[in-house]
Amino acid sequence: MRSATRTALTSTRAVLGELGGSADLATGVEILNTGRVIGSSRQLLTVIADPTADVLGKKAIIEQVFAGQSTQTRAVLTAVVGSRWSTQSDLLGGIEDAGIRVIAASAPSDVSIEAELFSFETAVRSDSGLELALGTKLGSPAEKAALVDRLLGGKASAQTIAILQHLVQQPRGRRIGEIVRDASSIVADQADKLVATVITAEPLSDVQAARVARGIAARYGRDISVNRVVDPTVIGGVRVQVGGDVIDGTVSSRLSDLKLQLAH
Repeated sequence: MRSATRTALTSTRAVLGELGGSADLATGVEILNTGRVIGSSRQLLTVIADPTADVLGKKAIIEQVFAGQSTQTRAVLTAVVGSRWSTQSDLLGGIEDAGIRVIAASAPSDVSIEAELFSFETAVRSDSGLELALGTKLGSPAEKAALVDRLLGGKASAQTIAILQHLVQQPRGRRIGEIVRDASSIVADQADKLVATVITAEPLSDVQAARVARGIAARYGRDISVNRVVDPTVIGGVRVQVGGDVIDGTVSSRLSDLKLQLAH
C-alpha cells in the first residue's frame, strides 16, 4: 500500500470513530452504494480522485451529488475526497473499507462475519459454475447481487449478505476469493483481530482450534479469528497463514525440505 493511500485510510477511519454508534447497518450499506455510484461514473471519479483539484470544490460536488444521503455517509465521503489517494482504485477501496467497517460494527455479538465470509468463499471455491457466475465480467451487477441473496438469504447475517452483494458488484479487478479475503481482513481489523487460516490433515476440534488461536495470538499480540481448512495432502502437523506470513509445520513441508537436501 502506498503512503498516500495509507494516510488517507487513517483519516477516513478517524471520521468513522467520530461517528460512533450513529452509523448503523443502513449507513454502511449506503456508503457502499455511493462507492458504486462513484465507480460507475468515470467523470465523477476522475474529478474527486484528482490530487490537484481544489478540495473545497470536490467536497461541494459530494454535497451536491449525494445530498439525499445521510449526514454520516456524507461525512465519510467528505473525508475521502478531502484526502489524497495513490490511485482512483484506492479511493474506491477507501470507501469500501469504510462501508465494511460500519457494517461490521453493527453486527450482533453472536454473529461472526469472518466465519460466514469464509464459508461463502469455501463454497464458491468448490463450485466452478458458481465462481464463474459471480466472477464473470459479462453478468450484470444486479444479477450477481440477487444470486448472493438467493444463496445466503436466511443462512447468513444481514451484514455478511450486504458486504458480499457489494463485493460482487464492484470487484475492482479482483477475483472472488481475493475480494472475500480482503473483506474478512477488514472485518477482523475492525474488531482488533487478525484472521488466521489453519490448515490440517484432519479436522481440528474446538479445543484444538482454541489452543492454536491462543498460540497465534501470543505471537502477534492480537486476538485471532481462525478459519479451519482440512487438506489431507499436508499429511500431519499444521500450516498457519496470517496475512502474508506462513508458519508451516506440516509433515509434507518437512518431506519437501528433506527431498531438497537429498537432491543436493
